[in-house]
Amino acid sequence: MATAEAAAAAEIVREIAAVCAADPLRADCLRLARKVSLLPHLLAEVADAASADPEAVAWVADLLRALQAAKRFITLGRAPPAPPATDQDVIDKNIAVQFKYVTWQLQAALTNLPHSCFQISDEVQEEVDLVRGQLKREMEKKGAFDVNVFSKIHDILVRHADTVGSQSQEPDSQAETLQMENFSSDQLELQNVALLVSEISGIAKSDIKKITSELIEGLENTIVTDSAKPVDVESQKSDDTKGSPDEVKKPESVAMPEDFRCPISLELMRDPVIVSTGQTYERAFIQRWIDGGNRTCPKTQQKLQNLTLTPNFVLRSLILQWCEEKGIEPPTRSKYEGSSVEVGEDRLAIEALVRNLSCSSLDERKSAAAEIRSLAKKSTDNRMLLAESGAIPALVKLLSSKDPKTQEHAVTSLLNLSIYDQNKELIVVGGAIVPIIQVLRAGSMEARENAAAAIFSLSLIDDNKIMIGSTPGAIEALVELLQGGSSRGRKDAATALFNLCIYQANKVRAVRAGILSPLVQMLQDSSSNGATDEALTILSVLVSHHECKTAIAKAHTIPFLIDLLRSSQARNKENAAAILLALCKKDAQNLACIGRLGAQIPLTELSKTGSDRAKRKATSLLEHLSKLQVL
Repeated sequence: MATAEAAAAAEIVREIAAVCAADPLRADCLRLARKVSLLPHLLAEVADAASADPEAVAWVADLLRALQAAKRFITLGRAPPAPPATDQDVIDKNIAVQFKYVTWQLQAALTNLPHSCFQISDEVQEEVDLVRGQLKREMEKKGAFDVNVFSKIHDILVRHADTVGSQSQEPDSQAETLQMENFSSDQLELQNVALLVSEISGIAKSDIKKITSELIEGLENTIVTDSAKPVDVESQKSDDTKGSPDEVKKPESVAMPEDFRCPISLELMRDPVIVSTGQTYERAFIQRWIDGGNRTCPKTQQKLQNLTLTPNFVLRSLILQWCEEKGIEPPTRSKYEGSSVEVGEDRLAIEALVRNLSCSSLDERKSAAAEIRSLAKKSTDNRMLLAESGAIPALVKLLSSKDPKTQEHAVTSLLNLSIYDQNKELIVVGGAIVPIIQVLRAGSMEARENAAAAIFSLSLIDDNKIMIGSTPGAIEALVELLQGGSSRGRKDAATALFNLCIYQANKVRAVRAGILSPLVQMLQDSSSNGATDEALTILSVLVSHHECKTAIAKAHTIPFLIDLLRSSQARNKENAAAILLALCKKDAQNLACIGRLGAQIPLTELSKTGSDRAKRKATSLLEHLSKLQVL
């Protein structure tokens, strides 16, 4: 059964890849199709395993459902546009919900891959990790959503998969209308989500009412049994606790659900927003926290993957409903309260600056670019407003300016704007990659430094690693800066190259572009421990690729790595041992080389005094050397 479903899943992936190559698609459908088209190798290995383990069978079925939903979503993306009379905002919101669900479903399936049931190769695992990371970032980029809702809908749809189609009957439209009239606003929102998810899951619309009822009931039970969760979807109701219509109480006078309090202010939230960790805060207080330079979640202390604040409409609806039931005056909401920017006034000023980027006067263009550079550095609000005002395409044009200072301001402005994750995509879509590379090759040294930093920032998105790496001259320009740039330029180039080389194909491109020559020089640079550390970090990524491993050995790096075992800092000793172990695995020639160069003594010392990881690497190398001597 699992083999047949794996074959069906592989066929869907082929169909999606064919659509991606042949048909014009919406941008979200195209991005999803590109990610799905990276999965054929995984499905081939799953099919080869032919596992009958119940866990494996269940996982393949779950992946198949996720791919079928993805195919339906992409098919809808090829459909003719809606009639002009249709509310485009509603359409966009519905598409966003479906996209988030499909993305979440695929990510969940790949995360739950049962490795014990399949023999997944390292290369395929890297592809799976890449796709999973891309899907996760898509979820973050599109804004947070209470995954509890998606999970509940998914579980209900799975239970109904075999029975909904055959057992459903046409509902009585009048009865349905009457029941819907009794739904609260948040229940209607849940019904809409269930309808949209069911559409791309292949469930008949006639069964949506039953699914919605199960969903609301399930989420009510979740609140009763798990009140500690940060986002609830339905609150408990009690007629006994309702205040009289004329009585208006303060929130402090009644027991408030903890989920309704902002974790920072401990007050009732008026404008709850979700951060990338899934926690909910009052917009004013979390914005103030971010504007103060903080990049962690106040409650969990996890690093914020992005600075997007997504309105938690469901929780806000619950708060308003609770206030009404308790006779409490509902909190009023101010969209930009607590922000560092007075939006009305600053938007006009920013729009004027953006217009000046395209004016005929070079001095005005330069001045506007310089001011935008400064504004984009200061706050998230500024980065958002500048992007909304059209600054990115205008700045991309200025990258080709013949005036060095204007060019420098433009590339640095784009670097600062890219700190806000949603701007990364706008910068890439705006055609910035090629002109940034041109600045990297021929700009002033400061412009080249900031161009390298911009490439690093943009490459934090996995899709961009692929795009940048495949752009002619990109990696070569970074290698040139690594070889002959300023101290800061070499550091920026090293950081960008390391991040790009996480993607397998870019490792070979970097080696062919000549990266090993500057890396060997950096290993020899005893005056700069930072340069040594950067070189080792990049080599540790490159050495995992067979072609790169061969090239590293031929570049005579082994003697320098052994020297580092003797005299370098603890972290560098650890990385040097890890690289040597990778070079010597299944390579008797390299192993014999480190033996001849006297690696046993520093390795023995490291196996006793190094970090846990260093001890493991050193001990493994010593075991390999011992076996070689026996032979």
